[in-house]
Amino acid sequence: MIVSPDTQRENRVPPGQSETLKWPVLDAFGPPRINTAEWKLSLSGLVNQPIDFTWEQFCDLPRVKVFADFHCVTRWSRLSNVWEGVSVRELMERAGGAKAEARYVVAHGYDGGWTTNLPFSEFLVDDALVATHHDGEPLTLEHGAPARLIVPRLYAWKSAKWLGGLEFLPEDRAGFWERNGYHMHGDPWAEERFGHGW
Repeated sequence: MIVSPDTQRENRVPPGQSETLKWPVLDAFGPPRINTAEWKLSLSGLVNQPIDFTWEQFCDLPRVKVFADFHCVTRWSRLSNVWEGVSVRELMERAGGAKAEARYVVAHGYDGGWTTNLPFSEFLVDDALVATHHDGEPLTLEHGAPARLIVPRLYAWKSAKWLGGLEFLPEDRAGFWERNGYHMHGDPWAEERFGHGW
């Protein structure tokens, strides 16, 4: 199991956060209905071999488990989660790696064209994955099933639910919440909640 570095801090709750045992449900547009027979995950843009995975192909990839905390910008933190899925490093390997000019990633959700952005350096880390399970159980629809991005080192809105695509870009591009006032980076330890942070 991969252990996220932030779980090894002496104080695991970032400034301005409160620990919760619950897992609140928050989203922009409500959960989409996704048939896994039609689901696909696309890696596009500045990758050497753009690729689409069907659900069956995705489920056949090597799997990892990640022990990580989860921090929501709305000021709650859920500690000690176990996520299971496919590491982003595995996905990047299948796409032949990123081109040298790739600096940012935009995650695309199935929910109404929803997107979020993050630096490539925050994406391609050991504890980031596309998860299908949480604490030993399949993700529920409200929490992003069939698959969601998990990037433990950033606020949870960067961990896009209902993931359908990862686009690699040379320049930063604001996603849905970033265009509506959220921070472009989203580091919970620096309380990067609001303001564009260009």
